[in-house]
Amino acid sequence: MERTITVSDIRKAAQEAYNEAKGVKGGANADYIPYLANIDPELFGLSITLTDGTSFNFGDTEYRFGIESVSKVPTAILAMIQHTPDGVLERIGADATGLPFNSIFAILLENDHPSTPLVNAGAIAACSMIAPQGATDDKWKAITDNITALCGSAPELIDELYESETATNFNNRAISWLLKNYGRIYDDVDISLDLYTRQCSLGITSAQLAVMGATIANRGLNPVTAKQVFDPAISAKITTMMASVGFYQHTGDWLYTSGIPAKTGVGGGVMGVMPGLFGIAAFAPPLDGAGNSVKAQTAIRLLMSKLDLGIFSGDKVSVVS
Repeated sequence: MERTITVSDIRKAAQEAYNEAKGVKGGANADYIPYLANIDPELFGLSITLTDGTSFNFGDTEYRFGIESVSKVPTAILAMIQHTPDGVLERIGADATGLPFNSIFAILLENDHPSTPLVNAGAIAACSMIAPQGATDDKWKAITDNITALCGSAPELIDELYESETATNFNNRAISWLLKNYGRIYDDVDISLDLYTRQCSLGITSAQLAVMGATIANRGLNPVTAKQVFDPAISAKITTMMASVGFYQHTGDWLYTSGIPAKTGVGGGVMGVMPGLFGIAAFAPPLDGAGNSVKAQTAIRLLMSKLDLGIFSGDKVSVVS
């Protein structure tokens, strides 16, 4: 079925979703990373950017929170830019693990393979793939420049979060050396782990993440800066990964109830991509048992329901003024 929705429809639905989700209780801040445990649990923001560059922001949308695992999306894109989607598939994979984001067991189950760049093992492997090899500063610049291009503005490293992450990343150290043992780290182990830890410690806003989502939805063309950030063919690849593993072991439930591919992070952020229409991001620190923001999930589900949108609906939807 072909149908249209208006920009004002989207704004109204977003405002209502924000208002209704604002009072949602439940969940708790991540406490295994000390910095995250101390973030104000009442913070909440909801942002949408359409593929024409129109943006709507409600609440704490300029607050810089830890990007955490949402950073896996832009680095996966950068790995595809540098090594092609097939190169990422060969070296890392694109398979959902059905297990928690930091699972060591998943590496063993996948026959020594990291599975996907959207879980910790695959994200560390993706960082190891970023060129130039062995050059920490240049690799870091490539990662942050790519995020800046996707968002249209730069993230900022949260030093206190980086120190907190570095002091507590024991599980990721084990993952890194296990990958090294299986030949799935493509640069120095310590450099690769540090880059991953540092990228998770970047400060980002929901407004920035909505622009990133819109850039993916717009086939790599940033609708705010009008810059073509990546080859259009990559959009379908990264959106597929988000649809299959963006919420880890609860991805099926998420896609079934929301209809939108999205990526979550334990900093409280969730970024969604509605291909051809918009990017959406929400932020609220309290998480459910799987590490996903309770309030952010609620807000995005409400918006999608109010607009009657979903990637599997079969509708051809256009946005008009």
